[in-house]
Amino acid sequence: MATSSYTEWDEFLLSHPNAHILQTSEWGQLKDHFGWQTKHVIEENCGAQILFRKLPLGIKLAYIPKGPIGKISSQFWKHVDDLCEMEKAFLLKIEPDCWDDETEKFDDLQGLLKSNTIQPRRTILVSLEDTEEEILDRMKQKTRYNIRLAGKKGVLVRESNDIKAFYRLIEETGKRDAFGVHSYEYYLSAYDNFYKKNKCALFLAEYENQPLAGIMVFINGNRAWYFYGASNEKERNRMPTYLLQWHAMKWAKEKGCKTYDLWGIPDEELPILEENFERRSDGLWGVYRFKRGFGGEIKRTASGYDKIYNPFIYFIFKAITRYKGMGIG
Repeated sequence: MATSSYTEWDEFLLSHPNAHILQTSEWGQLKDHFGWQTKHVIEENCGAQILFRKLPLGIKLAYIPKGPIGKISSQFWKHVDDLCEMEKAFLLKIEPDCWDDETEKFDDLQGLLKSNTIQPRRTILVSLEDTEEEILDRMKQKTRYNIRLAGKKGVLVRESNDIKAFYRLIEETGKRDAFGVHSYEYYLSAYDNFYKKNKCALFLAEYENQPLAGIMVFINGNRAWYFYGASNEKERNRMPTYLLQWHAMKWAKEKGCKTYDLWGIPDEELPILEENFERRSDGLWGVYRFKRGFGGEIKRTASGYDKIYNPFIYFIFKAITRYKGMGIG
């Protein structure tokens, strides 16, 4: 079947200006350079950017991150099925761009099996629709204090294009907190792809011209996302990461964003989160301790869905990923 070009996809997105950042051409083009192949299916007012990952033995995994977009029709799904079968995908993973209580249009579809998600299931969403003073007032008192303390202690935040400095911070953070990082080329490509479309900014927090922390923030339509952040061990008492996030929020607000997505906290209910955040630092618990202070609303995204094209390979894949703890089955 014929698929749509990036130009046609961008034209489709003109009618959906608030689509998730993972459904933009910039994201698809980024993934094209790092092990994925991107295809697009458009059927009237519904569309999806589908990522294909080649696995051993010539099979492929298909993935729709934060989509499809628009009103889903049976004809749209037929086109998706035809494409996945043509690409020899044994599985299509779907992660809808909606919250946990908004899944009716997926729950009623035949052939979809609820599954885990690749992206973090739970997040904190900060509203940017009020004044800066009102946004600050919703924050925890300690977070407001740390934002002001950083300014008083000489921390300066500037927008930068110094990806090398940011990557040095990323490497140090990864070693300190024992999590995987992308290559330098990945962060450079992510920045370049989105920055040239005015959809990304890199902010560095510095003290006496020495970088202390950095974050890369993305926007599309009226939404902003905090994806990548890092800090070193220098001058931590000056609280640079707090001022950094506040500057990013103000930047997103100036760009017309209504929400700022802090992207990723432990997938637990609020009572468990509040009971454990002071004593746990594994996984996403360490970042929850930090993110909770910004006064946002805890939201849980919809379940993932699997559409299985080859049950035998799917069974093996589930067993392997479960055994390895990959968490994508």
